[in-house]
Amino acid sequence: MSTVAKNETRLPAVSVVIAAFADERWTQLCDAIESVREQTAPALETVVVIDHNPALLARARREFADCTVIANAGARGASGARNTGAASCHGEIIAFLDDDARSSAHWLAALLCHFGRADIVGVGGRIDPLWAVARPRWFPGEFGWAVGFSYQGMPERAQPVRNVWAGNMAIRSSVFESVGGFREDFGKVGDVARPEDTDLCLRAAGDRGIWFYEPTGSVGHWIPRQRTTFRYFARRCFHEGQGKAALAGLDGARESTAAERSYTYQILPHGVLRGLQDAAQGDAWGAARSAAIAVGFATTAVGFAAGWLTGVGLPLLGSLHGRPARVLETADAATPAGFTSAAARAR
Repeated sequence: MSTVAKNETRLPAVSVVIAAFADERWTQLCDAIESVREQTAPALETVVVIDHNPALLARARREFADCTVIANAGARGASGARNTGAASCHGEIIAFLDDDARSSAHWLAALLCHFGRADIVGVGGRIDPLWAVARPRWFPGEFGWAVGFSYQGMPERAQPVRNVWAGNMAIRSSVFESVGGFREDFGKVGDVARPEDTDLCLRAAGDRGIWFYEPTGSVGHWIPRQRTTFRYFARRCFHEGQGKAALAGLDGARESTAAERSYTYQILPHGVLRGLQDAAQGDAWGAARSAAIAVGFATTAVGFAAGWLTGVGLPLLGSLHGRPARVLETADAATPAGFTSAAARAR
């Protein structure tokens, strides 16, 4: 089974899964679905999964006649909804798009073209910010992940990566099924933020192959007003640190923090210097961006420390996949110096 792009290129058939839960995101959900309809490489089907919201489910079934609209049959949250959607898909490839995102017209074509390589298990693309209000001048691009877009310093060319983000991800359906999908006891619900997409990528790769990042396969992600405050920024960094600690307990510190090392030792220092240079050239907000990088890193490290020392979330990890959570595996993790090194690797 395959699809044919407008340039006559034959690509694997893809099913798109969009998980939705909030009535207030209705306009964005409609926009997300419309963007899938406009793809240059048509999707085989679009599956909309409503996460435990009967009223929204009824409305979606009335309005989206050309989509498969189903209720989340799993645990509340994005992981359960995505797993429910994937279970009903018929495509060789499953692509995930957030309900508050809009895909570019060449999104699917850009991601799908890489699946001609047998060693690629999945592909992800760039996520651009769609600010509901003006971007705060103090906000550093190096922390784009804190509000939901690709951060400054990510690859600008297609290349292998450790993981991609679930808001812009395509994966072979056979691989998704073989690893059991997303862990439904390890994800984002409310203020709890655990990187379920990184965990999936680590389990899906292994001996099967690699993940690929294709920045031209882009989507835009709406950033609401409430995510533009410094308070949200600090809180999100803390929860991300906790999530990284839980991931390290589940998949091992070495694998779980590999990408964060270069981020910490290369990207963040450059960001601080850039902000100071901007300030020296007359942009007073440059110093604020440098300070925000320092605060963001410190807060993330504190969250990692809190999660590691208290084991936040660890007792439940792995229950769906028949393996217990593991403690940090680095040999020096028990020493103060080892802990400092592990904490520094949190993003």
